[in-house]
Amino acid sequence: MTDYELTRRDALKALGAAGITVAGGAAALTWDGYEEGETPLSTHDRETVLAVADTVYPSEVSGVREFVDGFLAGRVDADPDRAGGISAAVAALDEYAREWEDATFVDLDPEKRDGTLRGFGVAIADPDPEGDPRERVRYYLVNELQFALYSSPTGGRLVGIENPQGHPGGTDSYQRPPE
Repeated sequence: MTDYELTRRDALKALGAAGITVAGGAAALTWDGYEEGETPLSTHDRETVLAVADTVYPSEVSGVREFVDGFLAGRVDADPDRAGGISAAVAALDEYAREWEDATFVDLDPEKRDGTLRGFGVAIADPDPEGDPRERVRYYLVNELQFALYSSPTGGRLVGIENPQGHPGGTDSYQRPPE
């Protein structure tokens, strides 16, 4: 456990920052409501999103798997059309990874994943859901994950934003002097 352990509660807060409410709270952030093989995102898509998160998230955070999977479940459940964009972005990233590394993105080691994202030009691409492949990867994968992290209380604390947008911070934050 680190000082920056992400939880399902963080995923719930990040979804709230995106304007999504989840009935049933953090316990509802699962893929349990779907029949086997009928989830909006395939296991490969979800594992690829987790691999992107492991690449772009700071090494100080832990609990990434539960946080990202819970956030994805809530996000796609609230906006099923988004799953198609995420799957297309994963396919574009895999196509690039196969072309340069002869493997899918999720099968690469961490250094090659970082190099693949940089080589693809994702860091300098404008996020655009209708744009070229690297712009869609930026929009659906990188920016979405960064939004989720930094709109959560733990991610906000990591960068010194005590009350990220959408998170009021609770009564404790109003009773303490600024740090």
